[in-house]
Order: sequence, then C-alpha cells, then structure tokens
Amino acid sequence: MPGGLWNNGAPPLRRPKSRMSASPTLLLAIYCAAIAGVSVAGGLLPSRVNMTHTGTQIAMSLVSGLMLGVAFFHLLPHSVVLLNDRGAVDFSVTWLMAGLIAMLLLLRLFHFHQHDFSHEHGGAHDSHHPHDDNGSVHSLSWAGIALGLGLHTLIDGVALGAVMHGSSSSGGFLGIGVFLAILLHKPLDAMSIVTVMRAGGWSIGAQRVANLSFALLCPLGALLFYFGVDLATESSRIVAASLAFAAGTFICIALSDLLPEVHFHSHDRTKLTLAFLLGIALAYAMGSVEPPGLHGHGADSPGLHSTEVFRGGRGLAVASPAEVAVAGLQLSTPIVHDSPVTEWSLS
Repeated sequence: MPGGLWNNGAPPLRRPKSRMSASPTLLLAIYCAAIAGVSVAGGLLPSRVNMTHTGTQIAMSLVSGLMLGVAFFHLLPHSVVLLNDRGAVDFSVTWLMAGLIAMLLLLRLFHFHQHDFSHEHGGAHDSHHPHDDNGSVHSLSWAGIALGLGLHTLIDGVALGAVMHGSSSSGGFLGIGVFLAILLHKPLDAMSIVTVMRAGGWSIGAQRVANLSFALLCPLGALLFYFGVDLATESSRIVAASLAFAAGTFICIALSDLLPEVHFHSHDRTKLTLAFLLGIALAYAMGSVEPPGLHGHGADSPGLHSTEVFRGGRGLAVASPAEVAVAGLQLSTPIVHDSPVTEWSLS
C-alpha cells in the first residue's frame, strides 16, 4: 500500500453528491421569475375574485406559519453556520433583532401591511385601513402602502439573494423555504396595493404599472445582492448578517398578520390554527430537500470542514478532525482529477 494508504489499491472515493442539484444562479433566476409572476397575478385578483374574510385569514395563517418556520428553521441556523465562530450565535441574534425592529418601525410609519379588504364582519380590521372620517379611501393612501411594501419586498429579495449566495457551494433545492415563503406572500401584498388604488379612483393603467413595478422589486433585490455582495470585503459576514436580519423581518411580518386575528376574532379558530401549524410543518419539511449541511446538520455543513475516512477498506464514512484524532488515523491528501480527496491510514 503506497504511502501507507488503505483502500486496497482502489482509486480514492469521492463524497457522494446530492441527487438533486442545480446551479444556484439558475435556481435564483427561476425563483425570481416565479415570484414576479405570482405577484402580478395577485395584483389582478381583486378585479376577478371576491376574496372572503375567512378565506383570506386562512391564507394569512398558512403563510404566517410558513414565514415563522422559515425564519427559525432556515434563515437563523444558516446565518450561524455560515459564520462558524464562537460569537456566531450572538452576532446572528443581534441582526435578527435589528431586522425585527426595522420592520416594526416600517409598519408603524407606513401602516402598509393589510391584506383583508373583504366587507364581512364590518370590514374586518377597519382600524388598520387608510380611511377618512366618511369611510372613503384617500386617493394617495396607496402611496404609503406601496412605499412600505416596496421596502419590505426589497428586504425579501435580499433574503433570497443571501440564502442562495450562502449556499452556492451546496447541492439540492437551495433556498426553497425562503422562496416559498415569499412566493405565497407576494400575491397578498400586490392585492393590497391594487385594491387601495382602485378604491382611490386610480385608472386601470396606473394600477397595472404599479402592480408590475412592485412585482419586479423582489427579483431586483435578490439579483443585486447575489451578484453584488462579493464586491464587498468580508462578504460572508454580510451574507450571514443579511440572513439573520431577514429572519427578524419574517418574524415581525408573520406576527403582524397573526396577532390581530388572534386578538380581535374568535371565528374559525380550528381552521386558522390548523393552517398556521401546516405552514410551520411545511417549513420544517423543506429541510429534507435542501442541502444536508445547510443548517449545521450533516457532513457538508459550510465551514465545518468534514473529512472523508476509509474504514477498513470498505466504503466511506464521514468524520470530523477530532474524531479522526481519536481513531488514531493519519492524513494524506492526494489530488485526483484536480479535486482534493482526503484519505487516511493507521498511525
């Protein structure tokens, strides 16, 4: 066995790759196109579909559960793993809190996050609607909603760009959790803008221009971040901070949808609770189709530097450097086909 290597003379084995893999850039392009498409469709819904109060609240509960799950199961762990240092948790939680506070201030300033425009139950959440004393909608009230939602959707785009950039060396369906949370939430946001514009007397043409412009903001934010963050120094810390910041905004948005419904209404509690729990379960289940080490699990976790080990010449197992030291193995690292492959022998 030359060099003391033990694999019975067979060529070095490689770490198995995910069966489901795609280029991060291609996936991001697909995600952006899908998000823009459903956002435009959401803006067209008010003129074609009469959403009921209960139906809207069930959709909001589902999306809120999904966003909370994505924040806690995907964005925050990914931020911590990406940093991989002793202060990672404190760093990520600080940026999470910054994101939550920033989104809360946006909500306070622009009062933009309102999705239920049905006329059931006395207009549902009338205190959150931009009405004047006679109950009519101000003609310019859509501008505050559009500005607030525009900033919100740009932050969503940064979240998508960050999760795709931070996962760019992995396989699997990258960023699927963040993508679905945005995909299901954007139609509700677009509906808000168009509904208020229509109530304010704006023309169909103006509504369509606003709808299309809003639909393009999230893809714009995602693409600018994905391709531009490498121009900065310490880009990995910027990506980690952006992921945690986005987690905070997701938590704030989800709770802003959930808490008014819990506080003011007692109808359909079972339906709304089941929809909320389904959203959380969906976010958790998405981990099975994402890269195995994306959130700190498995051998391919970014920054954890797992190692390939040949045990007794039979197949391949994965061990950390600490486990290798305990096993009494000795490292050699030949290069095969321009790719480093780690092998081990008894010391």
